[in-house]
Amino acid sequence: MSKSFNTRIAPLSRMMSTSVIAIALGLGTPAIAFAQDYVWSMVTNQAGLGDQGFNDLAKLGVENSAAELGGKPLVIQSSNQSQFVPNLQQAVDSGSTVTTGVGFGIRDALTEVAIANPDARFTLIDAVAVDKDKNPLPNVASVTFREHEAAFLAGIVAAMSTDKTRAGFIGGMETPPVIRFLSGFEAGLHYVNPDIEVSVAFVGSFTEPAKAKELALGIYDLGADVILDVAGGGGRGIFDAAKGLGKGNWVIGVDTCKGQFAPDNFLTSAVKDVAGAVVYENKAAADGTFKGGTVSLGLAEKAVGLCADNLDTLSPEIMAKVEAATAAILDGSMVVPANEEELQSFKSMSK
Repeated sequence: MSKSFNTRIAPLSRMMSTSVIAIALGLGTPAIAFAQDYVWSMVTNQAGLGDQGFNDLAKLGVENSAAELGGKPLVIQSSNQSQFVPNLQQAVDSGSTVTTGVGFGIRDALTEVAIANPDARFTLIDAVAVDKDKNPLPNVASVTFREHEAAFLAGIVAAMSTDKTRAGFIGGMETPPVIRFLSGFEAGLHYVNPDIEVSVAFVGSFTEPAKAKELALGIYDLGADVILDVAGGGGRGIFDAAKGLGKGNWVIGVDTCKGQFAPDNFLTSAVKDVAGAVVYENKAAADGTFKGGTVSLGLAEKAVGLCADNLDTLSPEIMAKVEAATAAILDGSMVVPANEEELQSFKSMSK
């Protein structure tokens, strides 16, 4: 594994927005004349700040934008979906240079506000904003991540760290990013051991740790000793379940490194550089090169990967397998499935 892969994803407390994302630049929009006039804003989803996931990462992105580019950050929290439209409009009315909306659930609201404010700039994380003809909006940078590529590597780590034939997956809701995590994780497990079965459960929200803990205890009771947590802020319950059961019961996180929640039970995380993506789009606005449309970020762009915190605790055998899979993904000889249909085809071809 190359040094750049090992170090490109840092934990949330240290993550800086200096990552270079390989995105072709267009002509974009004119730069704003005075840095002190910049307002880098974001609107959270209903999970809000403190999720140690993409809300916190987006906040870090707007804070780093202000530090690097000048101006000020503006963070507007939403406690329910009915607040999305007024909160996004509030950001625009506050003079936002770029307004970032976080999460698949905010897509429709951001689309509505972006259409109503064609001269405003927006970044949408984890979804694509389109017009009535299904064309991407020209004033929205719609950033999605190939989470399945990072989850595939996490699946390899999981399969090579257990002697069990069952693993677990707990998601918040069945959104496209969550399904990508699930598909990649299961493919990674199967890549190592085709006999591993996956117990899958959904909490129904991203804010219910008690329910996530109950589901986790049930999956561990079925014989799994590792669970991938894609339950948002509710995922703390999964870590609590593993911690209560003791060593040998593992949790894999997503979005950021989350070992602080249960140090003895943390295996790895499938992380993505949301903060870097936010800074990239904000910097484009400052440079006058911002343009809307779709952006897909994965291993090739160094925007997803494994948590860097504890790579040195993984065995040489695991790291060799991860390196080989990474190389195959990057050279195109292996395509990681992003949905159930692709997963079934992957399984059939790998038997």
